[in-house]
Amino acid sequence: MLRLYDYLESGNGYKVRLLLAQLGIPFERVELDITRGESRTDDFLARNPNGRIPTLELEDGSHLAESNAIQWYLAEGTPLLPDDRLLRAQVLQWMFFEQYSHEPYVAVVRFWAHQGLLDEKGGEVEERRRRGHEALAVMERHLGDHDFLVGGAYSIADIALYAYTHVADEGGFDLRPYPALRAWLDRVATQPGHIPITRG
Repeated sequence: MLRLYDYLESGNGYKVRLLLAQLGIPFERVELDITRGESRTDDFLARNPNGRIPTLELEDGSHLAESNAIQWYLAEGTPLLPDDRLLRAQVLQWMFFEQYSHEPYVAVVRFWAHQGLLDEKGGEVEERRRRGHEALAVMERHLGDHDFLVGGAYSIADIALYAYTHVADEGGFDLRPYPALRAWLDRVATQPGHIPITRG
């Protein structure tokens, strides 16, 4: 059975949990409290030298890290990853966008809020919120005439961006100016097998 090293509040971990649930793949979840250094132990670093969750342990004992790489591995051969060459590249395009233009801003401010660090971070919070809103605006423009991010069908690109977007308000991001994005969030939440981020 697959084993997922995870942290329940993590959107990156949630991407993998949600995909596993939607594909109906059984797995064992191992909770690591990243705020207490549990992903930095020698035991865990032997599984993932970068010391981050999520990390997926495969049936043969090998390990795969990075949430979007794990998603790609799990979705191969399923309807959540297209066969078409261009559509596959577009899925990657949105997943790279998530990691470089979205997650460092939307997810980081949410994490700071959860950890009570917003006052300590000072002006950096507003700069990250500004950059986060830039990413949300990119999504809003695209979703204005697309039901899903790639090829008119739900895919792991949607999962990758849904994970932190749907809880962006926890970092102080007001989603009211983004009606197309909010409608997309509702569509994603009604997909078969959907689970909330709080479910392990």
